[in-house]
Amino acid sequence: MGGYQYNWSIISDNIDVFIYGALKTLEISALALLFAIPIGIIVGMGRISRNKFIRLVASIYVEVMRGVPLLVLLIWIYFVLGQFIKLGAYWGSVLGLAVFTGAFIAEIVRAGIQGVATGQMEAARSAGMSHTQAMRHIILPQAFRRVLPPLASQFIMLIKDSSLISVISATELTLDAKNLVVNTFKPLEVWTFVAVVYFVMTFSLSLIIRYFEKRLLSREN
Repeated sequence: MGGYQYNWSIISDNIDVFIYGALKTLEISALALLFAIPIGIIVGMGRISRNKFIRLVASIYVEVMRGVPLLVLLIWIYFVLGQFIKLGAYWGSVLGLAVFTGAFIAEIVRAGIQGVATGQMEAARSAGMSHTQAMRHIILPQAFRRVLPPLASQFIMLIKDSSLISVISATELTLDAKNLVVNTFKPLEVWTFVAVVYFVMTFSLSLIIRYFEKRLLSREN
């Protein structure tokens, strides 16, 4: 871009905009994860249920969510579902991200439960526990330790996926950046700094995840 004039002071002059956008991104992502975890647990357990109908419903949900682009899902929730339920851009974004992420968490939960040795369930049943009691007291606690690292990594993916909610005008980092580009005509500076902000957020979370993984492993040893 031969005639492009760089002006990096745009960043310092609008640092409050970036900070606000980053905080909204983290807020929406955290809320979506809060709803996605119970969805994932329920669907993940449904995937290995002894009831064929429950397994079928859970499998359809997972396959549909994994096969539909998040962008399309967000648009459908906001413009179609929004005609019947007044969600608004904020809660429409939270719902879309939660429903989408829940499918991936379901697979993490399923793999975690199936990764526990089958002998654990047999031993629990032999001790007089019901299937539900064995799942709650024996299987799930062991599965939780297995799914914690990939679950935390899913949160990082969720933060990056949240950039798509700008398409339904939900206030977060990407939408604020788009508006700033329109006002300043400085796309390279703005989007470069946005990339830096996303990297800082996700890399910081990665370090936190590694710390807790080491703590978890040290306790097991």
